[in-house]
Amino acid sequence: MSRSDLDDIDFAILRALSRDATRTAGALGRELGLSQPATWRRIRRLQQAGILLGRRLDLDRKKLGFGVTVFLGIKLATKGRVSLEDFERAVSAIPEVETVEHILGMYDYRLRVTARDIADFERVLRRRIMTLPGVGNVDANVLLSEERRPGPLG
Repeated sequence: MSRSDLDDIDFAILRALSRDATRTAGALGRELGLSQPATWRRIRRLQQAGILLGRRLDLDRKKLGFGVTVFLGIKLATKGRVSLEDFERAVSAIPEVETVEHILGMYDYRLRVTARDIADFERVLRRRIMTLPGVGNVDANVLLSEERRPGPLG
């Protein structure tokens, strides 16, 4: 299934779920003028096609005691000696690392790291990240604020 296979109702379902993924098929159907079973079938079809990958839970990190988020740019020092898979497997095992993105540009990877405070982040950086296989240069950017954007569907 591709973008051309989707109709206006499919896009309306995706937009509604991107705003609030907890909405039931019945509630979505009432909003869109569809029956609950018809809405559920469309959601299921979007899931099976791999367009709707899942529903996410957003947590308030600060209320949970995680007040610092840092984005790290990682340049591997020895690409030939350490496989990308080894690095990815090792970095994915660190609980404070929320996302691992393999990117093109100045760095090989971008990580989103969440910590309790700067001292906790420093501990994670020194003891866990800097000891990963193949790590060369590391650049850190501390998140000051974050704004939610609607995304490509509006």
